Amino acid sequence: MYFSAESGRTAALAKVIAEEAAADLFEIKPKKLYSKADLNYLNPLSRVNLEKIGNKEVPTAGVPDHFEQYEQVLIGFPIWYAGAPNVITSFCKSLDWNGKKVAVFATSGGSGIGKTAEKLAPFVKGAEIHGAKLFAEADAETVRDWVKSL
Repeated sequence: MYFSAESGRTAALAKVIAEEAAADLFEIKPKKLYSKADLNYLNPLSRVNLEKIGNKEVPTAGVPDHFEQYEQVLIGFPIWYAGAPNVITSFCKSLDWNGKKVAVFATSGGSGIGKTAEKLAPFVKGAEIHGAKLFAEADAETVRDWVKSL
């Protein structure tokens, strides 16, 4: 499962990962989609800044069918403010993660993966996070190696 913003880099990466892992693909979407202006982090009054600074929930549109059947879940997103976007944390809080293994993959325009997985842990209570990787590109060989490591 993944959330992708304007550039589509995370969506492209998620598709490669799903193919390499022979996994289902689910796009996490906010109920109110982000506009270009909403994503302008340079504007202190942009939606993403107000969400992050205000620690606001972002209602999402739907959950995966039969989520309870999955043992391992790969969650992808662009790094925002050194962690997961609020749309991810809001989405994760709506699901039962008990007994699941979680791996995080991310894209970024300049940030590293840092403590992204640790920051996500409170939102996937009951899950074991066993991998986190920042991808500069969605090349199949790098993705294949990471998927095999899980």
